[in-house]
Amino acid sequence: MIILILITLIISFILYKRYFPVLGVHFIHLKDLEVEKIKIIDIRDYNVSYKDPIKGSINIPIAYLNRSIEEIPDNDLYIVTSSSLEKNVGIRFLRKKGFRVVGYSISNHNKNSLKKNSLNIENNCC
Repeated sequence: MIILILITLIISFILYKRYFPVLGVHFIHLKDLEVEKIKIIDIRDYNVSYKDPIKGSINIPIAYLNRSIEEIPDNDLYIVTSSSLEKNVGIRFLRKKGFRVVGYSISNHNKNSLKKNSLNIENNCC
């Protein structure tokens, strides 16, 4: 019984870190930002971010955040992600390292390109 409770707690903690929204960080539209005061960190993958670049941002994919932590300035940070999972993990990681994340946005570029590709599929069957 104790083992079952322990396993349930571990699974709940993992699910919380990934899927539960981060408190105190709100969605802010990119055009509403004061770019002079806030640094934009793009944590989308390179193959997504080069198709939809954000002027003035620092592109560090979420997989490389730990190894590139010294490239991130000590200003207030604004995060650009491609999913809510990426947002939650990225913000929690940056907070753990002592950074202050003030906002985020989720880019839907990847979803739009998937829809376009699915419409252009040709069926070359008999």
